[in-house]
Amino acid sequence: MVHIALVSCGGKKETPIVPPLTSPLSRTIIGFGVINVSYTYVTAGPEDGGASLGYLRRGALVRIIERRLVKNGSSAESWVLAEGSSRGWLREELVDIYDNEGRAKTASESMSR
Repeated sequence: MVHIALVSCGGKKETPIVPPLTSPLSRTIIGFGVINVSYTYVTAGPEDGGASLGYLRRGALVRIIERRLVKNGSSAESWVLAEGSSRGWLREELVDIYDNEGRAKTASESMSR
């Protein structure tokens, strides 16, 4: 008889994943995100200064539908289309992205503490 023990350290932080860029026509869920700043506005399009559709607070859980790279002069920013209490665009740096909902929920709960 073989016994296996699984041990976990409570202090280990989950490592977010970086999803691939998706086609604007793709509508499959590519991950789950957790807002990592105090609050952020959800915008109608993937650009700064776009129409605000609402806001999300730190720890809010969203589904990531699409990821898009937007050129801004000589630089580029990555934006994600998120679906939560509002559906709209967020700068990717404001969201920790996970490959499954369970990990995202765990991260969200730890931010609420």
